[in-house]
Amino acid sequence: MSNVVLKLPEESLLQIIKHYENKKIPAKAQYVRFTAKLTDTVITVYNSGKVMFQGAGAEREAGKWGEASAAATKVSGAKGDTLPEDFAKLSVLGSDETGTGDFFGPITVAACFVPSDKVELAHELGVKDSKLLSDDYMRKIAPDLREAFVHKVLILKNEKYNKVQAQGWSQGKIKALLHNQALKHVLAKMNPVKPDAILIDQFAERGIYYNHIKGEKEIIRKNVLFSTKAEGLHVSVACASIIARVAFLEEMDRMSAEAGITLPKGAGKIVDETAAKIILKHGEEYLKSLTKWHFANAGKAKVLAGKRRS
Repeated sequence: MSNVVLKLPEESLLQIIKHYENKKIPAKAQYVRFTAKLTDTVITVYNSGKVMFQGAGAEREAGKWGEASAAATKVSGAKGDTLPEDFAKLSVLGSDETGTGDFFGPITVAACFVPSDKVELAHELGVKDSKLLSDDYMRKIAPDLREAFVHKVLILKNEKYNKVQAQGWSQGKIKALLHNQALKHVLAKMNPVKPDAILIDQFAERGIYYNHIKGEKEIIRKNVLFSTKAEGLHVSVACASIIARVAFLEEMDRMSAEAGITLPKGAGKIVDETAAKIILKHGEEYLKSLTKWHFANAGKAKVLAGKRRS
């Protein structure tokens, strides 16, 4: 099924609504301004000013009102697999992770399925590349995303992380296992519906990724694509990124409440200072349970705590 999206001025929107008035059907959601159904095309006018044409006659009807901009199948600087034409409009299961560079807080992976007929909904709900969004904004829109789309979040707490890392697991292996598991869960929830493609925000080459998970009983391979900067290639990855980030933030909130101190994100100087305070108050073992213990921050915190004791 063809999909064409136009961004049009209010004058054009009014013309479209008038033109298709006799084909009007009830709008199915509050973010939809007008819907009309022809024999081979559905026309949906959104509150954002975008119009989606879906069906065999989509290009014919859209051509009456404007020229569609090309789908974003390439993002500047992105590296990875060549994506199908009009990839941004397809039904895609995307996955992403966060927390890998944070001394405190867990590695969190999310997978999210956005079907073609809900791509525009994701944009209506405020989805963009999470790197362009504040944590507070993501906290506001995440509940709607979790409600609207099939997804799965996996949180690897640091006690478990430290255990497997000490056994020789790299972060790449840990992430690959979590991505594969999250994708598996979403595919099971979706069944029998199948995505047109699966897009993983690339952190390792394809061969390395699959080598990491070669021991798994079920490995997701069919229609899997890898690309860096994947949030800009399909909204499903952007949704997954936001859902993962908010799950990470919520876990950080819980950990902060338990520790009795606000745990900072990242791995900078403020992290060292906070970690030293925790050592002095609760001891090294407690700090270890909250952190990725192999990070250099652990050693720096011990030095700081030692100086304050003397």
